[in-house]
Amino acid sequence: MISRRNIRVKVMQTLYALETMEPGTIKPGTATSLLKEKLDQTCQIFTYLLYSLVRVAQYAEIDAQARASKHLPTAEDLRVSTKITGNEFIDQISADKGFQVNLDQWKMKLMHDQELIRKLYNILAATDTYKSYINTPDRSKTSEKELVEFLYKQVLITNEAFLQHMEDQFLHWGDDADMMGILINNYMNKPHLFNFLQLISQEKLEYARELLLTVMDKKEYCLELIKPKLQNWDPERIAAVDMLLMEMGVCEFLFFPTIPTKVTINEYIDLAKAYSTPQSGQFVNGILDNILKDLELGKQIQKIDRTKK
Repeated sequence: MISRRNIRVKVMQTLYALETMEPGTIKPGTATSLLKEKLDQTCQIFTYLLYSLVRVAQYAEIDAQARASKHLPTAEDLRVSTKITGNEFIDQISADKGFQVNLDQWKMKLMHDQELIRKLYNILAATDTYKSYINTPDRSKTSEKELVEFLYKQVLITNEAFLQHMEDQFLHWGDDADMMGILINNYMNKPHLFNFLQLISQEKLEYARELLLTVMDKKEYCLELIKPKLQNWDPERIAAVDMLLMEMGVCEFLFFPTIPTKVTINEYIDLAKAYSTPQSGQFVNGILDNILKDLELGKQIQKIDRTKK
């Protein structure tokens, strides 16, 4: 399922987008509407990537039929394997009713490029990994999983044409690409935990909305805590993403009692490294750590065990 880190990324992106908008264009509901749009697109990208895996696998049937229908098919044409179409993980994806609902709701069946699917299948079919897979008569959960993981990691996301296709279809593909690798891996390990009709739990949706609105509401207060810690740094020259991440971190310290402070600091260090400058991780770590010490000294940090909430 979509993780809290994914949620933090979407909140950060929403806050950044809001800061680039003209003040007069931000109306009541704009922020939450923008956040929902970004969260929805994450779900759409995830669903479409799985759909692409299914389409490439299913192309084996089309290829086999086309070769067998030749006027003078060769022995090789008549021996094309369609083993991948019965792959356990491919079957599980395509048979999921929620998955099919999403495909119809988001009109994803109209988005795929049949010629691109053909090329991706041919790339897969030429690999030693695929040849070994189809030449092994037995099926095992491990081999079924490894083949689909290979298709994703070594064929789809390494193919320039496919990456361009994703950029053309999804505005924020570049922001979500790394995150998708984690989500696909999570799905392959525990597909039974994924509900396609609710890829983001209600609890996480509430967290996303609350974090967004809290940062917006408490921005001035957060800046009062952050600016004294900047020492010789000019706030105007600090990366905008760094400032947003620190504001989010301070809000989690003070207004999200079930999130441990250590978790907050580690998460925002990682996000700074991933989405800002090479030095941002260390910079964000230092500032948040200093602020946390002051807050703890003033007994302003009140954390509770989430299980006892």
